[in-house]
Amino acid sequence: MISIALAGKPNAGKSTFYKAATMADVDVANYPFTTIDANRGVSHVRTDCPCLERDERCGDENCHGGKRYVPIELLDVAGLVPGAHEGRGLGNQFLDELTNADAIINVVDASGGTNEEGDPVEIGTYDPVEEVDFIEEEMDQWLASIVERNWESVERKSRSPDFDIDDALADMLTGFGASEADVAASLRDLDYPEDPIQWTDDHRVALARDVRARTKPIILVANKADVAPPENVERLKETGKPVIPATAEGELALRQAEQAGVVDYDPGDEDFEVVGDLSGEQESGLERIREVMRDWGGTGVQESLNAAVYDLLDQITAYPVQNETKWTDAKGNVLPDAFLLSRGSTPVDLAYAVHSDIGDGYLHAVNGKTNREIGDDYELEEGDVVKIVSTAK
Repeated sequence: MISIALAGKPNAGKSTFYKAATMADVDVANYPFTTIDANRGVSHVRTDCPCLERDERCGDENCHGGKRYVPIELLDVAGLVPGAHEGRGLGNQFLDELTNADAIINVVDASGGTNEEGDPVEIGTYDPVEEVDFIEEEMDQWLASIVERNWESVERKSRSPDFDIDDALADMLTGFGASEADVAASLRDLDYPEDPIQWTDDHRVALARDVRARTKPIILVANKADVAPPENVERLKETGKPVIPATAEGELALRQAEQAGVVDYDPGDEDFEVVGDLSGEQESGLERIREVMRDWGGTGVQESLNAAVYDLLDQITAYPVQNETKWTDAKGNVLPDAFLLSRGSTPVDLAYAVHSDIGDGYLHAVNGKTNREIGDDYELEEGDVVKIVSTAK
């Protein structure tokens, strides 16, 4: 399962974002380090279900009238303070928790209502642009320190006649989520001495920055956009980073109202419909959320998750079936499963994603939309429906 981590300074709204995206029961409070132990839960990305191409919707529990929700893991960790890579705050714990994440959502308090330590201040008095490179820098310095601490082992290995620096660095960085291909790509883009003994701190920092950027891409969420001075959001967007304005509190309110049966709303919708009785205070609160959604095209929470998975990680959604004509499994369920795969994946990759035995026994595949057999090297596209024929059952 794809894993997305929520990062940011304390009190930026990470736990509210997490609760809104997972509807899990977590502490949400207006003080630093509300989160001590990492929260792990299931959220979803949203895409168009292939059933939209048919006369009837598929009826799957993760399909809401053609809006398909695909599970991902969402991780909410302790807030980050300056100097976290040196152990300040809960820094080491925070950074350790990020090693298994595929991408990171940097939640920034766009309102300027919390200072660099996460303490509440008057809205607009702290510059949120200061947080744009914050997570990046802490992670880069932390990874650089890991490389530095382990560099002596690389130097020892370099004395061997069959030494390969790609292999040595891959062994070191595997725990950070870096593959051999990631390390090789970083080394291709860097200038460095062939002899590891001649590497300087600058070389090691450059390696850490490049590996981090490849293995832990970051998207920035301008949270609390509903109370932020408009110029703050605009300045964040002008930084050149991918920025999504959001109101995690607004999303949480809508999700709770939907569960209570008073609004009709699906995560990622640009608007909602009131279908139940509301008090005057509730109605005015929802109308304020509606105004923000009109300004930004939604609450930003679902858009953030989608951007992390489909844009940063360049994933596509594929649907394995057993009956390529009816798009069903053995029990007659229509489009029962959806898998996220890297763009460029093949039917063989999908087979292994379903089960290793299915992959090992792979024979061929059929495109459910064309009813034609497709080659092993066919690159799957978003929304492909595929029958996998395998010797495994």
